[in-house]
Amino acid sequence: MARTAGVVVIGDEILSGKFADENAAFLIRELRALGVDLRRVTVIPDELDDIADTVPRFSARFDHVFTSGGVGPTHDDVTIAGIARGFGTGVVRHPDLEAKVRSYWGAKLADANLRLADVPEGADLVYGADHVWPVVAYRNVYILPGVPALFRRKFHDIADRFRAVPVVVARVYVAADEGAIAPSLDAVVAAFADVKLGSYPRFDEREYKVLLTVEGRDAAHVAAALADLVVRLGAAVVRVDDPRAAGPAS
Repeated sequence: MARTAGVVVIGDEILSGKFADENAAFLIRELRALGVDLRRVTVIPDELDDIADTVPRFSARFDHVFTSGGVGPTHDDVTIAGIARGFGTGVVRHPDLEAKVRSYWGAKLADANLRLADVPEGADLVYGADHVWPVVAYRNVYILPGVPALFRRKFHDIADRFRAVPVVVARVYVAADEGAIAPSLDAVVAAFADVKLGSYPRFDEREYKVLLTVEGRDAAHVAAALADLVVRLGAAVVRVDDPRAAGPAS
């Protein structure tokens, strides 16, 4: 069975429109390529109670949870405290992280920078290729910074631990309206329970009207469903893309 994931984006600046979220969009692509099923993305404010409520619920529901934002030395960086509250544990200063923070800033260290060494009690430090700065994880929750460049760097560093069976996808371009092809789609869905069929109308294309995606983790089943679909649609099919590693579907 495919591993599942949820993403919790934490930040007043996202909800207020000061900044557009980049991290969830990045994870959608990355998790898809890794073969992880992303099931839920939510955006919440920098509020302890919201974090304490949301993150444990995601943790119980999904195999992996990724948080974005609220990690740093300022007053609105409350993600660590919120996660600790939600799981009923405390916040402690991790000695290894504290040593790294002190070494990095040296004589220029400000007391507030030491908050970067605070973690929920019982958290793990997850290292990848970067043996200097780890990702803090509590149970199945990976706590990542909100700055997009740092978020991407830290996720890429540990991405291999989430790799699963990749999704295979085929695309069919159809010169017909969705209503006309709906019976054929229903028949394929009924015949291939483990294959997902997506239908995406297009209104700015001259060559075709609907893009169909056929996807699953068993390449042979995807190929069989694709062949059945193409036969059913007949002359309405404009073009077929061979199955390949999945990317964005629409």
